[in-house]
Amino acid sequence: MRRLAPLVAVALAAVLLSSCTLVPTMSKPIVIPHSQVGPGLGLNDKSIPGTNNARVRFVTQPVYIVDTTDHLAPSSRIVASPPTLFSVLRVLVLGPTEIEKSAGYSSQLPKNFVIVAANIKKKIGYVNIAEPLSGLPKRQQVLAAGQLTLTAQDIGATRGIEILVGGVVQNTLLPNGTTRRIVNARDFSALLNP
Repeated sequence: MRRLAPLVAVALAAVLLSSCTLVPTMSKPIVIPHSQVGPGLGLNDKSIPGTNNARVRFVTQPVYIVDTTDHLAPSSRIVASPPTLFSVLRVLVLGPTEIEKSAGYSSQLPKNFVIVAANIKKKIGYVNIAEPLSGLPKRQQVLAAGQLTLTAQDIGATRGIEILVGGVVQNTLLPNGTTRRIVNARDFSALLNP
């Protein structure tokens, strides 16, 4: 009985405290007039609060997805400016929008595809991914590599991309069945929608 008494007391205290709240509730939301929003919060400022008048600007950037005929087609995405290879590829990984999916568009990048790092040096994109594309069926490998390569070209990797897994360079499968370390947009031009 002595062991049970503290447990009952703790349970009773928990029930009593759970019925309390520190924030009063209201039955409906209250609209706060624009004039009453304090200047200290910076919510009405034209720049980002706590910065030296910094602003976020956005640009439209093409990414390549797979259309209904199994060809690669550009699709516009909005990214923060200036766009980087990493930020654009992150948007590519999200896949087609709901509207694009309903029209039959898809992505051949795996659902769990992770880009660890991506940057451009001397017009070559270096894309470090978590898992190799070589585990995919051949047609999916080619389309996924094409999506990455064509998207990277439009962001500035005009000499091609090199895919790495854990920092180790991977050979990329091309549409003609050969593999190469650095692949470029010309290698995948046959996959573009005519």
